[in-house]
Order: sequence, then structure tokens, then C-alpha cells
Amino acid sequence: METLIVIVFVLGYLAITLEHKLKIDKLIPALVMMAISWALIALGVDSFPQWFDSVKHTLVDNLGLLDHEERVLLMEETLLHHLGKTAEILVFLIGAMTIVEIIDYFDGFSTIKSFIKTKSKKNILWIFGFLAFFLSAIIDNLTATIVLISILQKLIYDRNVRIWYAGLIIIAANAGGAWSPIGDVTTTMLWIGKKVSSGHLFVYLFIPSLLCMLVPTFIASFLPAFKGKIDSPGDEEKSKSKYGATMLYLGLGGIISVPVFKGFTHLPPYVGMMLALSFVAIFAEVFSNRKFAMSIDADKDADHKGHHSPVHLSLSKIELPSILFFLGILMAVAALESLGVLFGFASTLQENMPLLGTEIHHGGVSDLVVLLIGVGSAVIDNVPLVAASLGMFTEPLDNELWHFIAYAAGTGGSMLIIGSASGVVAMGMERIEFFWYLKNIGWLALIGFIVGAIAFMFTRTIF
Repeated sequence: METLIVIVFVLGYLAITLEHKLKIDKLIPALVMMAISWALIALGVDSFPQWFDSVKHTLVDNLGLLDHEERVLLMEETLLHHLGKTAEILVFLIGAMTIVEIIDYFDGFSTIKSFIKTKSKKNILWIFGFLAFFLSAIIDNLTATIVLISILQKLIYDRNVRIWYAGLIIIAANAGGAWSPIGDVTTTMLWIGKKVSSGHLFVYLFIPSLLCMLVPTFIASFLPAFKGKIDSPGDEEKSKSKYGATMLYLGLGGIISVPVFKGFTHLPPYVGMMLALSFVAIFAEVFSNRKFAMSIDADKDADHKGHHSPVHLSLSKIELPSILFFLGILMAVAALESLGVLFGFASTLQENMPLLGTEIHHGGVSDLVVLLIGVGSAVIDNVPLVAASLGMFTEPLDNELWHFIAYAAGTGGSMLIIGSASGVVAMGMERIEFFWYLKNIGWLALIGFIVGAIAFMFTRTIF
């Protein structure tokens, strides 16, 4: 039965990586392998020789002495534990996505465009590089990529020029997301899973992440694509709402306050995100000054377009497929973790993998293992890789291993356009070809990844 569950996971994983070939949204195989894996566990609950206690991070003692009812109870408790941990991540993401949609409802991101006055291609490259790096740390790398490419489309009309900027934005956004607990799904997973703290994440990863962005951008600034000036974009577009700038600052401020709230209250991050969402939503309702009724059809003159308020409209626009994908993949990985498969794999990996010159302090985990996670995240999704690492390794909070994993998984995906969520969304928005990206941007991302990794190996000996 255990072998069958592993086969189901491998087949589901393969379907996720071949999403574009199969033309099936990756959320479907993720949900299928989650449901089948847990169904097989339930059917074969009496046959498993070991069970992993996710709370104590160790195998359950005397599992063979438990009767059927006790094993079923253990399975249900484990399932509920993993669902609770997964729900923390999903509710957090729903809150963050809604705040971003509220900002967009008021056209708040047009404020960023108004700051760009230069027409030098090289200067615009650096401006968008730094914007992507810092904005992704606040609103996550996926959203930052969408926002900046949308602005870029209004600034640069030539798509052949624009896709070069899009490629560098992907690198910068993924680098920026690595050093912030809310900048990337994988760092959010590690943060909520109590593997990293926001303060230590910044201390260990800011410099490596910054170099991961700076070096490729510096090299790219000498390429022919970034020489000269852009064509005039014409008349400046005005924000659709006079409250755009206000909502931008309120929304970003609300998201930034979440780590601070967690630091003071020690409550899970999703509680702070819900508070931030409530605060932003209050101002959204006040600023919108729209008529809306308790029922959609109660007032024919209400300007709600089928929604009661800006908040309802924003909730309807969040990326629910992504939320369901995370649910499926995290719970599927939890199934393997519960059977002790990941624990056993980690032990085998650590025993047989050769070490690079320097080990992760106190962990004994090879640097090469972590670098392979980074390279692997370029080929397959980084979410299941990090989810697997949470079940494989038992190092304590803020151990260097978790910070290196956060860096590698967050930035390694830049090497291929399908290796990160920001890359996939840029691919869709600008119709960027896989091999064009590999030829022109992939080598820049690889250089940045290596430079940042070397910088981390150095800085971790200082702090």
C-alpha cells in the first residue's frame, strides 16, 4: 500500500510538471493525488509498519501494539493537524491576495508608474529591478510581477524590448521574495511552520538575495537590448480613483504590519493578515461611497455589478485555483510525511550525499542537497520541494538549513521560466517562449543564484 501511495504521488507530480504539455491545470492532479493518497492510507491503516508524529518530529513508538480503532484515531488526528497547518497558509494567502485586489480596485498601482520619469532603457531596467526586489518582499513575487509587467506594458510598446525587462523582473521578484516571510509562498510556509523568523530571515538572506538581483541586472545593463531610449508612451494616464495612492499605502502598510503583529502577540500570521484586511476593507468601503443593498437585486440603481462592495468584488478576483493547488500539494506531501517516507528519504540522503566544503551548522545536511533543491525548483514546482523538506529535516527554528532552503527554493526557479509562479505568469502575459528565456535570461539567473549562494555560505559564518 505504501508503494502504491508513492506511485500515486509520483504520477501526480509528473502531471503537475507537464501541465503545459497535458493542457490540464496543475490544481487537478494536485487535488487528485491528495484525495487518493489519504483514501489509500485510510484503507490500509492497519498495514503500515511506521507512522510519523509531525508534532514531535519523530516516528511513533510501539505502533504495532495499537489496535484498529487506535490507528484510525491516530490517522484522523494527523489529518486534522496537517489540515490545520495548511489552512493557516491558505487563509494567510487569501487575506494578502484580497488586499492586493482592493488596491487594484482603486487603481493604486498606477501611482508607481507616475514615479518613472526617465526614458533611458538602462535606467528603467534598474528602476524596475529595485521595484521588483522590494515590492515582491511586501506583496509577494507573483503579484509584484503582475503589477510591474502591467505597468511596463503601458510604458514600453515594443514587445521585443519588453520581454527582456520581463525576464529581469522575474529574477528580481524571486530574489526579493526570498528574504521576506511574506514575499514567496515557500518562505511563508517556512515562516508559518516555525522554521524561520522574520528577523533572522532578513539578516541571513537580504545580502545574498540582493546580490542575486544586482549581478544579473548589472550584466544585463551592458546588453544591446538595454541601450538607448524607449519610445514616448504618449499622454500620461490618470488614476481611475482619487484614493488610489492612499489605498496603495494603506494596503502595503497593512501587509507589512503582519510580521510586527506576530512579533508582539505571538499569534499565527493569518490572524494579523485578517486584521490588516479588515482595516483596509473599512477604508475601501468608506472611500468607495457606493450604494449597495443587502441583496443584489434589492436596488436596481446600485453600482455593484453583482457585488455588494469593493471587498466582495476583490474576493471574487483572487486566485482560487492557486489556493486549491496549494491545498492539494501540501496535503499530498503530508500523506508521505505521515507514513515516514520523507523521514526515511532524508536519512538516506544525508548519509550518502557528499558534502561541499562547508556544512550547514549543527544540521549535518550537505550544502549540495540544498543547492539541488534550488536547481530542482527550476524544473518542478518549489512548493512541494519545500513542503517535502519540512517533513524531511528536523532542524530547529532559524537553523541555517532553513534559511538556505528559503534562498535556494525561492531564487532557483528563475533559471527556467516555468520554474516559478512569477515566471509562469510573465510567460502568459507576454507570451515569452521557453527556449528564448533559457537562451537569453536563464544564464543570468544561474549566475545570480550561484553568487547569492556563495554569499550565503560566507554570511552565515558571521551571524
